[in-house]
Amino acid sequence: MEIRWLEDFIALARTRHFSRAADDQHVTQPTFSRRIKLLEEEMGVTLINRQTLPLSLTPAGEEFLTLCEQVTERVRLTRDRVREINAGQKRRIMVAAPQSLLPHFLPEWLMSTGWHDRVQPYLRATGWVANDYFLALARAECDLAICYWPVGRCDLDIDTSACTYRVIGHERLIPVTGLTTTGEPCALLPGTRNQPVPWLAYPKRGLLGSAVKAHLARLPQGTYLTAQSENLYAAGIKELVLLGYGMSWLPERNVAAELAQGTLVRAGDSRWDVPMELRLYRHQNQHHAELDGFWSELASPRT
Repeated sequence: MEIRWLEDFIALARTRHFSRAADDQHVTQPTFSRRIKLLEEEMGVTLINRQTLPLSLTPAGEEFLTLCEQVTERVRLTRDRVREINAGQKRRIMVAAPQSLLPHFLPEWLMSTGWHDRVQPYLRATGWVANDYFLALARAECDLAICYWPVGRCDLDIDTSACTYRVIGHERLIPVTGLTTTGEPCALLPGTRNQPVPWLAYPKRGLLGSAVKAHLARLPQGTYLTAQSENLYAAGIKELVLLGYGMSWLPERNVAAELAQGTLVRAGDSRWDVPMELRLYRHQNQHHAELDGFWSELASPRT
């Protein structure tokens, strides 16, 4: 059971409305409803009477609400006390980033800023997709978020209006494939209708998957792909490509060594490359001395 589930329940008891409570908690209604259901399953009882308008609490829910308020208040007081104890120490900046950037970009970039000893990767973020980063910034779960961002038009269902960003680098997603036992590429673009290229894809709602889709739509030449699997992690996709299961678009930094060694080769020329920005986002309402100092040393922000 998570503390935020208790906070969700308090919000629902206050608003008596799933949609309004979800807005208060800065999550989508399906996510909020799922967390309330998980809470009921964890407790083993029904807490919400969903047959009334507005919603009401069951007798068990009324009793549980009192406990939730006591627990969350105790957590708040403890959190405040811990912060007071730590007030004399410099606060570390927590930055969320995709797993693929942790070994191949983040360390070098932090060294270049001179803040490497004051910025810490937020490791819970390695399994997040697109919108998760911005929800976490809104909740102050992390201070900063680094995201791959498509260059050029790309339809994304992501609200970034409460955030500002700075471009801190660039990357290309390049099409790569492994080699057969005879040394030939396993898969080559563009494929044909009768023989589509086996493709190891990213989730459709993720930034990398959306960027690849948008780039292919802009090409005058048709592309014939058949998705073999979906994987959030570039490292996992790279392993499957190396094993000969097809091709994929991978960050150039992540495959530079394999291309140099010849264990991976290009599955298409540069027209298939997908340009990406590396954007550093922060929420406009999130401030503390360390974060503001770090941000002021970077280039001018954009909204």
